[in-house]
Amino acid sequence: MRTRSIATATALAVVLSSAVLVGGVAGPASADSAKGLPVKSVGDLVVDGAHQRVYVSDPTGGKIVVTDYSGTVKATLTGLSGVSGLALSADSGQLYAAVTGGNRIVSVATSTYTRTASYPVGAAPGDLEVVDGRIWFAHGTDFGSLDTSGPEPVVHLAQRGDADFYGAFGMFLASDPAVPGVLVAGNGGDLAVYDVSADGAALRVKGAMDTAVKQLDLTPDGKQVLTSWGDPEYGYGLGSYSTADLTEQSGYPIDAYPNAVRVAPDGSVAGGSFSWYDPDVHVHRPGDKVPVREYDFPNTGNSSGADTLVDGALAWAPDSSRVFAVSVNTYGTHTLRALTDPTKELPSLKVAAPAKSERAKKLTVTGKLTSRKPLAAGTGLKVTRTDVESPKGRTLAAVRTKADGSFSFTDTPPAGGKVTYKVSYAGDATHAPAAGSDAVDVSRRTAVLSLNNNGKVYAYGKKVTFTAHLGTTYKNRTVSIYTDPFGTDKPKKLLRTAKVNSKGNLSATVTLTRDTTVSAVFTGDARYAAKTVKSTGYAHVRVSTAVSKHYKTGRIGSTTYYYFHKKTDPVFTTTMNYYKGRKQRFQLQVYYRGAWRDSATEYFALGTGGKSAVRLEAPGESGLRARMRSSYVNGSSGDTINSTTHGSWKYFTFTK
Repeated sequence: MRTRSIATATALAVVLSSAVLVGGVAGPASADSAKGLPVKSVGDLVVDGAHQRVYVSDPTGGKIVVTDYSGTVKATLTGLSGVSGLALSADSGQLYAAVTGGNRIVSVATSTYTRTASYPVGAAPGDLEVVDGRIWFAHGTDFGSLDTSGPEPVVHLAQRGDADFYGAFGMFLASDPAVPGVLVAGNGGDLAVYDVSADGAALRVKGAMDTAVKQLDLTPDGKQVLTSWGDPEYGYGLGSYSTADLTEQSGYPIDAYPNAVRVAPDGSVAGGSFSWYDPDVHVHRPGDKVPVREYDFPNTGNSSGADTLVDGALAWAPDSSRVFAVSVNTYGTHTLRALTDPTKELPSLKVAAPAKSERAKKLTVTGKLTSRKPLAAGTGLKVTRTDVESPKGRTLAAVRTKADGSFSFTDTPPAGGKVTYKVSYAGDATHAPAAGSDAVDVSRRTAVLSLNNNGKVYAYGKKVTFTAHLGTTYKNRTVSIYTDPFGTDKPKKLLRTAKVNSKGNLSATVTLTRDTTVSAVFTGDARYAAKTVKSTGYAHVRVSTAVSKHYKTGRIGSTTYYYFHKKTDPVFTTTMNYYKGRKQRFQLQVYYRGAWRDSATEYFALGTGGKSAVRLEAPGESGLRARMRSSYVNGSSGDTINSTTHGSWKYFTFTK
């Protein structure tokens, strides 16, 4: 332990002069879903309704990822270099995949995810379609077919005939199970319809389309080819062409850049668009230019724009219950999104309740249910009230809409506090479910709650009993008592939670080693509001000082003195409970002309053991009388954790 010193010769010889101080230390059940996909790219995706699986090809990763409808990965098929186009057999028993790296088409059993065959096709296959059992595949600016129905697979290449598919644009194919014998092919600005009912492909009609197209599809009635880029009334949108003569027809407008199109078995149209700030998927009823639903992807990247749809990454569930889409963010992270109820309008249900009301007093809640296709008057709505007594909700009497969709109902809230009224519409064949809510601040009485001992100061380590008193309440008689010691090193702590006794009291004992805020908390009930009261108990530090180097003790009058030879340095070792950065104040006084007078005051840091030793330099003369004490001063001693505490005076004198 290193001892700090004070030069006291001058201090004790010259009254009221300051000594030189030398200091030192002494020691919804079908809600939309989204899940990340472990892929680096997306070539194609198809949906297997029989097994409720989604297949996503990853050309960069050379694999196919298989998920369930929620996006959970169920299998990963690897070793498929450059795999792109995907297609399912009519019975969903086989998945066909175009493996461009091996110039082959691979088939996979959908029940086991095992590879069942690998068919060389003599060219790098791309987009795939299955028509009447034959597998049609794009290759370069042409397309071919693979027939596996016979003893040996039969491949035919270069089936485009005299259709002019030029340039470096990818070839897209389209078909529909409801339209047997028909295949649509497009490349760049060229489009053609073929009869593939017999062996080979017979060109029916050829025409032109926009060069920015990234996907094609055929409507289930066989009358239209839809393209992912068109010019509906001189704006962006999905193009539409008659399969009879490929004349352009009225398409579906989209405000952003279209990049995908898929038609559901019921004729509903899903269009995709590359858009940072507008909806990404647009669903239309057949022939309706106004979308019935739109879906806007969130922003999961690091730019101002939201996630975007991967080109061509749209697919319908066979029962039209969902549209699946793959989005990508600025980090390159891909997400499979299942968009539910895509063919149903999403109504708007607004609820308005009073901002405030009195408990047990009738109030009126109003609202309105609206939709693009108006709902019939008398549509039933479910009403639920949630409050402190019914946290899981209590069903109230159903309410019905008027002709304009408006509704109202009255209720008398039995409980105070936040009361929420939720109104729900279950949906129907053409409308998705909808819900709305609003909350009322219902008045409650003020509970009487008190806590004793506020502002009192106690000795270090004193066990103090704090008693909370709770007055009249409705049902809740529980109080919690917390302690929050001063300082950042000790957290707030729950000391006790219990029901008050028959007198309304609950007590807890706190050992005070530092200033401490004690809180009593009543959480409220249906008729009395929550309340918190606080009481601060203040604690002294524990301080003592030991004197050494003296040769005896004795009394001068009634006071005990430590006697030192005039050439001996007194040492005073102070012990105080430690806190980081804490210092003790060393105060020195001399006796002169009948009174004690300040000579020197200085702060000395405590060691981690809570000790601080100060050495006074010997005055070299006798007859001098002095005294010292060590103190903790709130704020000046380096912290505000305890209340100011003065140690006892230590008296000493010097002799020959």
